[in-house]
Amino acid sequence: MLKLHILASGSRGNAAIVENGATGAGVLIDCGICKRDFFSRAAEAGFDLAGLEAVVVTHDHGDHVKGMGVVLRGLAKAGVRPTVYASEAVFAASAPLRDAVASVGARFCAFEAGEELVLAGLAVHSFATSHDAAASCGFRFDELASQPVGADGAPPSPTVAAPLDSLGYMTDTGYVTDEAAAALAGVRLLALESNHDGRMLETGPYPYVVKQRIASTRGHLSNAQAADYLRGAAHGDLRHVVALHISQENNTYRLPRETLVAALADAARTVPVSVAYQDRLVTIA
Repeated sequence: MLKLHILASGSRGNAAIVENGATGAGVLIDCGICKRDFFSRAAEAGFDLAGLEAVVVTHDHGDHVKGMGVVLRGLAKAGVRPTVYASEAVFAASAPLRDAVASVGARFCAFEAGEELVLAGLAVHSFATSHDAAASCGFRFDELASQPVGADGAPPSPTVAAPLDSLGYMTDTGYVTDEAAAALAGVRLLALESNHDGRMLETGPYPYVVKQRIASTRGHLSNAQAADYLRGAAHGDLRHVVALHISQENNTYRLPRETLVAALADAARTVPVSVAYQDRLVTIA
């Protein structure tokens, strides 16, 4: 089974670890938090960082990459050297990401939205999102069955059979793209952006141009948009939903949960809904 450890989520910094529960291996999504918070919350989650095999980057904005350097250096001191995956456009646009990779001589691999990677015994399918970044994407993680160890003692390799478990992660998008909807179909765990309440954004303190950006098709999903998507996407195998990237100025932690619970009720589904926080760990399993 898969576990999702959301170390932080919000405009001040984002990081999450997808853990392969069968092996303890993991993949870090983004790293926009400080080294202290990264290491302390990973330890609180019970995740052994020795099993961190890869880092995947959704996009180049600072709240998703600004902590990459200090964290990679801290990991390297502990003998942990994950491979870093990002699109060529994101890597070119982000000096902090390039500097982080160079500072420890990390292996860097480029991918483009729509490609599938095999990391930590998981099939990781990337899909395009819509955000005002150089490029942006979300991810679907499928836990794959492993073949038995051969007579030569070679390690097992993941098969392409039906996944044992699945998790979707979509944040920082102005709308749910067709690619995202297709990739997220049928996941057991869904981490979904629910950034702002429309009324709070409209009447809040942000400058007009910032409000327009957030509400645009290249901004962030509102509670209502997330609910509209979930109402149509809910299915019988969905077991947990968690709201991501909640604005501390234009939302509350109560509103996304209530809005998404109501959307699930409209779809005749009773599914637990959690919220991800800026300053505390949330683990979904």
